[in-house]
Amino acid sequence: MTMNNGQLPEPQSILIVGVGGQGTIFASRILAGVAVREAYDVKVSETHGMAQRGGSVVTQVRFGSEVASPIIALGQADIILGFEKLETLRWLPYAKDDGIILYNTQTINPMPVITGAANYPSDAGSRIQARFPQAVPVDALSLAQKCGTAKAVNVVLLGLLSRFLSLDEGVWLDILRETVPQRLLEANLAAFQAGREA
Repeated sequence: MTMNNGQLPEPQSILIVGVGGQGTIFASRILAGVAVREAYDVKVSETHGMAQRGGSVVTQVRFGSEVASPIIALGQADIILGFEKLETLRWLPYAKDDGIILYNTQTINPMPVITGAANYPSDAGSRIQARFPQAVPVDALSLAQKCGTAKAVNVVLLGLLSRFLSLDEGVWLDILRETVPQRLLEANLAAFQAGREA
């Protein structure tokens, strides 16, 4: 997405999609916290679909000088941050034609696949790339594990996201330091940096 000033238009609309247990809600709250700290008007909407059972979890985060609604309409997301391939594919219709797609290459079988009612599409990644050739895939799980905890996948993805937003890196780090438990802080700060460098 190319703008005259090199930034996304306002308000900025970010759709965060994944499955229960991946930390999508935590990630959206960190993003919202950073935007608030930067003095933006922020609106957040969360949708939980059987989150405890690996169901779909979707968060809409919008921020700018003035935001009327948290809801992102079809074709209006500036960025989709996908925590899982199939969820990213499912929500692609919400991206703008020139939207930014950032997604974790991890595969997590949804309930219909686990129960045998459906098959996981083996070409999910290639279908994402076919629709959005500039989509950015990242093996966030491997990066998180290298940083000391597989649970930091969400923070790896936040690090990646931070490169595409006009929010100060230092504020991201401040919010993480204020939010993440001390015993997990070092691994999460490393995960954030790993995501920025991915």
